[in-house]
Amino acid sequence: MTLFRLDASIRTEGSASREIADIVEQEWLSARPGDTVVRRHIGVDPLPATAWAAAVTARWTAPEAHTPEQREALALAATLVDELLAADAILFAVPLYNYGVSQHFKTYIDLVLIDPRVRGTRFLEGKPTVLVTVRGGAYGTGTPKEGWDHATPYLRRILADLWGADLTVVEREFTLVGVDPSLEPFTEQAARMHAEAQQAAREAGRVLCARAGGSDSAASGQPEDASGRKEEALASA
Repeated sequence: MTLFRLDASIRTEGSASREIADIVEQEWLSARPGDTVVRRHIGVDPLPATAWAAAVTARWTAPEAHTPEQREALALAATLVDELLAADAILFAVPLYNYGVSQHFKTYIDLVLIDPRVRGTRFLEGKPTVLVTVRGGAYGTGTPKEGWDHATPYLRRILADLWGADLTVVEREFTLVGVDPSLEPFTEQAARMHAEAQQAAREAGRVLCARAGGSDSAASGQPEDASGRKEEALASA
């Protein structure tokens, strides 16, 4: 089986989203050690910022009149969709940047949506998918920044509602504690959230493997509840 993993952090060393996603991936590989992991890191190797516009204008242009840039943009969009379709399970690691979706992941979504195989279809219907998302501060109920996370609801809408993925979300908050001195009073709370996120990632990895038809050891992962609603591994407060 194949796991497709996409990272959107602009960091490699010290990336909070990569750390949590690594745990999910390790659970997958522990159950299926021979499996292939296909990787794309759009935070470090970003997609061209002009590709979406080129692909959009190509739709209004006769194929024989496409510019080289338009042909490249359409080919890139097709490649991105090919990666998703070929995977048996998907792992996205997408941090919150400036209260919204990172520009790199938004470009990725826009290009995927250009491909004709995606338009008007839930092309990932039922495909096991984990979204790892991290936030520097705290955005939960009752916090000063409640409602300021404009990324996670959007990502749920795209991945689950629009594309049809069987989505599990793992969240970690207060990743800037220890970096931003003003957040030092929240050190203990941040450590607890970190531990909860790590455990949630382990559970999500086992669930991912089980739903993709993983090993017997993975099949004991987190089940659907009695109503058939798929539970989520949440680590935010």
